[in-house]
Amino acid sequence: MRIFSMKPGHDGHICSVNDGKLEYSIEAEKDSWPRYEVITPHVFTRAMELTDEIPDVIAMSGWVKGFHSVSQPTDGRYFTINPEDRILEKRKAFGKEITYFASSHERSHIFCSFALSPFPQNEPFYALVWEGNIGAFYRVDEEMNISCIGRVMEDPGNKYAYLYALADPKFPDGKGHFRFEDAGKLMALCSYGEPDTPASEEEQYVIDTILNQKSILLTLDKASFKHTRFYSIGVEHPDFKSLARKHSDAIFNRFYDFAKENLTEGFPLVIGGGCGLNCDWNSAWKASGLFQDVFVPPCTNDSGSAIGTAAEAQFELTGSAKIEWSVYAGEEFFLDIPVPKEVEVFDAGYDYVADRLAGGDVIGWVQGKYEIGPRALGNRSLLANTFSKEIHARLNKIKRREDFRPIAPICMEEEVDRLFNSQGSSPHMLYFQTVRTDAIPAVTHIDGSARLQSVNPQQNPKMYKLLSHFRNKTDFGILCNTSLNFNGTGFINRLSDLHQYALQTGLDGYVVGDRFFCLKKHHRASVS
Repeated sequence: MRIFSMKPGHDGHICSVNDGKLEYSIEAEKDSWPRYEVITPHVFTRAMELTDEIPDVIAMSGWVKGFHSVSQPTDGRYFTINPEDRILEKRKAFGKEITYFASSHERSHIFCSFALSPFPQNEPFYALVWEGNIGAFYRVDEEMNISCIGRVMEDPGNKYAYLYALADPKFPDGKGHFRFEDAGKLMALCSYGEPDTPASEEEQYVIDTILNQKSILLTLDKASFKHTRFYSIGVEHPDFKSLARKHSDAIFNRFYDFAKENLTEGFPLVIGGGCGLNCDWNSAWKASGLFQDVFVPPCTNDSGSAIGTAAEAQFELTGSAKIEWSVYAGEEFFLDIPVPKEVEVFDAGYDYVADRLAGGDVIGWVQGKYEIGPRALGNRSLLANTFSKEIHARLNKIKRREDFRPIAPICMEEEVDRLFNSQGSSPHMLYFQTVRTDAIPAVTHIDGSARLQSVNPQQNPKMYKLLSHFRNKTDFGILCNTSLNFNGTGFINRLSDLHQYALQTGLDGYVVGDRFFCLKKHHRASVS
């Protein structure tokens, strides 16, 4: 049975699940389209090319007809866990009778996080969905019946990001404004604040006003904070960095306090929604001792919603809610142009690439299919050594990012305990680890943490081999790893874009498969 599933709205994507296996998930932002893009005709035609017959099931993940979650719902709806709100009926597609299934956005997060988890079916588990608009815990029984334990906070993701907008002079006054990228930037700034520091009266006022607001994007004007010192103070002001940490802790603590009181059966926890990209919070859940285990999928944000709805359709029709999957389930790289005349290209072994990296080069790295979810996990990556702050600065300049943004490490699994106070393997870059050495400053954040990805030979054999060769040269099986993309777009996925990127940013070279591409010196720009 083949299920063709779509997620409308931001982070749009189309996936195919065939006989319980994820065949592909094509994300609208990838291939250098704008970040958070909706499904486009390009994505739809690509999905049709990859699907060799009309599917048995077409699944639609619930959404709304406008920008805000309170807009009129589409099939399946945004908010609801009531199974009676789903649609399951016969329809026609290209003249063939198919099954049409639609279920809510809320349920898609629960099913995605469980379907991709290592937890077995027919055993109860807890789910946490926290994202822009939903903040709730659920108990899921042996038969996949979902009951809501409690709705802890409305709009947790929006309230988290709102603080960044409050401090940013570039963000306008008024209601209804929003930027998706603010949450990730605030996560970086929170590390500059001191933990366990009591809030001042003014800080507590700002935090309480934001967290207690209903429908915050539509009802709370940034200008209402003009009487506080935090209004447009600048996101890098020390006072704001301190507030950012306290604001983040206040949100987490509301959920933690609720969980400690109400989630007392010790079941494993799956986490869905964009707040699942917060490595600090994920690490805190893992260390909380409240749950038998914790799982966060790499596509925990809306880039997993179509997968979740496909998993629910499969469960409804076959009884199985589990999916066989790989994080590298995107599209292959497009060799859409001949080798440009200003490029030297040659076959290069791992030893050569490791030698270039050890010497300080920044290199693009492209292998196989791109990653599902927003984080580069070794197939669409910018790589560099970890040995200096200058490398960190150069990578952020290449990516046109703020200096306070950290760079993540990619590390051989067997090196993790030597270099970090480890919380175990971290294959999807979703947890913070504390750095144990001063030898890798390029990936050590201001608070001594790093957003680690660990790699073993089974997960990504080519990246593991490169790290092994690099360790042979340097004694460190670890590299800087950040996404290979233009600022404001998804991963680069074609040679023409990669070549333009190299020209614009002054990359020292890029690897596609087994071939090394190097710009001839008189064509190379410099950003160092």
